[in-house]
Amino acid sequence: MSIKGFSILPCLLLVCSFCSGKAMPTKLSQEAVNDRPVIGVLTQLVSDDVMKPFGRTYIPSSYVKYIESGGSRVMPIRLTLTTAEYENIFKKINGLFFIGGAANLETSDFARVAQIFYRLALAANDAGDFFPIWGTCMGMQLLTVLVAGENLLTNTTAENVALPLNLTEEALSSRMFQGFPQDLIKALTQEPLTGNFHHYGVTVKNFQENVKLTSFFSILSTNEAENGAHFVSTVEGKKYPFYGVQWHPEVNRFQWDSKLNFPHSLHAVQLSSKLAEFFVNEGRKSLHTFDDPEEEVSSLIYTYMPIYAGNFTSYEQIYFF
Repeated sequence: MSIKGFSILPCLLLVCSFCSGKAMPTKLSQEAVNDRPVIGVLTQLVSDDVMKPFGRTYIPSSYVKYIESGGSRVMPIRLTLTTAEYENIFKKINGLFFIGGAANLETSDFARVAQIFYRLALAANDAGDFFPIWGTCMGMQLLTVLVAGENLLTNTTAENVALPLNLTEEALSSRMFQGFPQDLIKALTQEPLTGNFHHYGVTVKNFQENVKLTSFFSILSTNEAENGAHFVSTVEGKKYPFYGVQWHPEVNRFQWDSKLNFPHSLHAVQLSSKLAEFFVNEGRKSLHTFDDPEEEVSSLIYTYMPIYAGNFTSYEQIYFF
């Protein structure tokens, strides 16, 4: 089966080895390793009235636990700071994470702050200063807007459904999947391991017709929406260590609402673990650091207390800011 310019790998071909020398590193490299990484997480705007009494922005604890499980610490990044303050934060964190949620991807404070960090990350990586970015669900959508310079989202509803991935040939040479065991790769194409909770996305057609996107990202997987539209579900930067998934790897281990299709199988848990470790390992290649140990401690998520939110949201716990 093929979709306009690239092949979808049949499951039987996935027994091939990932150690065939095809892994595609970025042109950037860091010999030194930072074993105390800090990943910055951009806080999300509160849009639900029931959540507004608790704060203006939030981070679901599932994302925090996901990043911590990979071996990193988390720094929440508020949306009310100055550009100079964001530039200062950038010099101290070792990667950036865009979470899912609901926000205008062109005019919101979330989009404005993301663009500041995106430009800083481009310049840093161009100068040989390794800095990774990850986007999940709306976070991936945001990355496509930042790269394309326009909003190409259309209706690709896949709401409360777990799906296998249609991996492309590029997946076999990707950095994201190169460390996966063969049985997990096979399961990823045959079992519903990826939780989808979105109404919008970038179709394969829109993606391939945009030169900025095709030159910047490799498509690693696609999926089919409820309306039959084929959408891009996993991407990886060709030159830059930027990654996006339209699905939610964090829910596989850290969300349990019985009304929602969160994949909790052994392979689903392994998938979540592998991706968390992968992105944190990318963060270890960044040598940014806090100059002041006290500032470092006070900047981390540990100084905040999550609240129980399972009685009014699908999240068990949420950090509010």
